Amino acid sequence: MHVLVTTDTLSGVWTYTRELVTGLVSRGARVTLVSFGEIPVHEQTSWMDNLHGLEYRPTAFRLDWMQEGREDFEDSSAYLVSLVKERKPDLLHFNHLGYGGLAVDLPRIVVAHGDLINWWKAVHGHEPKDTPWLRWYRRTLNEGLAQADVAVAPTVWMLDSIRACYAVPRQTAVIYSGRNPVSLNPYGKKDGSVLAIGRLCDPGKQLCLLTQQKHPLPISIVVSDTTVRVQKTPIRADVKLAIDNTSVSLKGEQTENQLRALYSKSSIYAATSRYEPAGMNAVEAALSRCAIVANDIPSFKETWGDAALYFRSNDASSLANVIQRLSENPELCRTHANKAFQRAHECFTAKRMIDDYVSLYSQLLRNEPATVAA
Repeated sequence: MHVLVTTDTLSGVWTYTRELVTGLVSRGARVTLVSFGEIPVHEQTSWMDNLHGLEYRPTAFRLDWMQEGREDFEDSSAYLVSLVKERKPDLLHFNHLGYGGLAVDLPRIVVAHGDLINWWKAVHGHEPKDTPWLRWYRRTLNEGLAQADVAVAPTVWMLDSIRACYAVPRQTAVIYSGRNPVSLNPYGKKDGSVLAIGRLCDPGKQLCLLTQQKHPLPISIVVSDTTVRVQKTPIRADVKLAIDNTSVSLKGEQTENQLRALYSKSSIYAATSRYEPAGMNAVEAALSRCAIVANDIPSFKETWGDAALYFRSNDASSLANVIQRLSENPELCRTHANKAFQRAHECFTAKRMIDDYVSLYSQLLRNEPATVAA
């Protein structure tokens, strides 16, 4: 089986793609991978070095959610058409909804990792102002969803959001995104700290909730303004603030080893997002045996169930109360860390994700109805 996969280097899709492509190649599939966004350097792509069934084609085409993305969309679509003719894949796996309408006669899936309109509604409480660009964006996603054979989402909540906002796909499936547990360390000595990760410039992550109240535990916020990390050596870009009994450390971009160490020693992971289609950072934290304290939004409730503790939606005071509760009851913290660890192993491993995608690919290639569901 030969699959053409699209990805980008500017979002969490990159980590998802690494797990997907590595898993597919390890099972004997051939993969042609096309990335959009910035051209990565070798340190960002070193995981590909020993994947002999992979051919990688990096490009700098801008993404559809960017204001300039409209200018590149026609050219990037033409590039994909020419690549399909050259590589002759059996199946197309687009991690960008708009390409579902590509003018080629091949089975294709599109994966809804996120979208601008639902992000805007989650952050602002209403749809964005109608503009010519927004009409183009909505039309492009509508066409991609309508013409794809299957639309996949990483949560039921995301799938329902896409259905409500855009064209109803022909077939749908929910496949939870997963990580390889071997990449994380659940056996480190916990130091009683709280970890959060996200882009400071993204109000959907609302990391500011952790800075609005006093906390009895040290808080580490990793500022992840880009997803792909290139550093080989530790970074000394921390900004520390201590007021009364509150200690907040803002950390710059981290290497994978640095992040693994932070997850491993942190007792609590604060999932503060108000818009979170997949929540891969929380999965990594759970696989590192952190207790998950999550914003009370539908996607987190679906993902973690009773394996997490929740604070009132978007409420900094409630978040502080939950952290206080865990700080006063270490046994409760350990219990929820173990619950999250077990939940992640049951539902959010790369193996399970690859099993589901391989099953879906096989159904499409045999022209059978999609039956994969979470």
